[in-house]
Amino acid sequence: MFRILFLLFVIVPVIELWGLIAVGRVIGAAWTVLLVLATGVAGAWLAKQQGLQVLRLTQLQLSRGQMPTDALLDGFMILIGGLLLLTPGFFTDTVGFLLLVPYTRMMVRHVLKQWLWHLIRTGKVRILFRR
Repeated sequence: MFRILFLLFVIVPVIELWGLIAVGRVIGAAWTVLLVLATGVAGAWLAKQQGLQVLRLTQLQLSRGQMPTDALLDGFMILIGGLLLLTPGFFTDTVGFLLLVPYTRMMVRHVLKQWLWHLIRTGKVRILFRR
């Protein structure tokens, strides 16, 4: 857990700063700021569109008595992708866009489901059902 927190709070911001400085040297500071703002606006719009689509799918599946597992995972990834796009930097923007585009999100969802099933099979995660 410490390694993950170290990565999130130390390594990722250093990479982001390095990327912003490198891009700023090539295209200039003003264009870099505009590019960061543009990715934030585009990401917010895309997150809203994808989020509404997943919400409608979730409601449809629930009304049919189906468990919306894929839709819930998609909603989680859209939330994370939107948050990543709101943080300034190009590395987090790239990961955020990958989570918001349906095709790449489908691939990430497949890997995430495989990882969750592995945790369940090895007993690291237990699921309890109550009636």
